[in-house]
Amino acid sequence: ASVKAINAARMAMRRTSEPRVSLDKVIETMYETGKDMNAKYRETSRGGLAIKVQCD
Repeated sequence: ASVKAINAARMAMRRTSEPRVSLDKVIETMYETGKDMNAKYRETSRGGLAIKVQCD
């Protein structure tokens, strides 16, 4: 995973064109998406695998 992150960062830093979507729009969209989600899926300890898998 760390190699993919490094490669993604390198690609982003080498770009020569303007981004199609601004960082502000991405952040705004992610914020709105998070607000629309059920709280138990936003807080990973309350939903999803956290309630289905028992850890010993």
